[in-house]
Amino acid sequence: MGLEATGKIYALFDAKQVTQRFRKREFVVEIADNPEYPQHVLFQLTGDRCDTLDQFEKGDEVRVEFSLRGREWTSPKNEIKYFNSLDVWTLQKLTGGSQAPFDDAPPPDDQEPPF
Repeated sequence: MGLEATGKIYALFDAKQVTQRFRKREFVVEIADNPEYPQHVLFQLTGDRCDTLDQFEKGDEVRVEFSLRGREWTSPKNEIKYFNSLDVWTLQKLTGGSQAPFDDAPPPDDQEPPF
């Protein structure tokens, strides 16, 4: 089972074709467990799942189930860098009850790094 968060969609971004095989679409959820200090958390959808975000709008209350992913990458200058991503595998609108039509499996882990 993955991780879960609830909050309000704060920002939606267009899909980006990062490489020939890798497409992603990011969005931000405002998590206000402490309303004085809301957190703006960046999530991503990948591949065919990118288009399902079209049915969501800024301000929608959502429940997000996701997997935490991390990658090591060596730059052309031989510098090692680490990247994290929150890969969404379930996105449910709480204000209206619809759910994005994802299957129950997390996104595949065989994608190229997003850079």
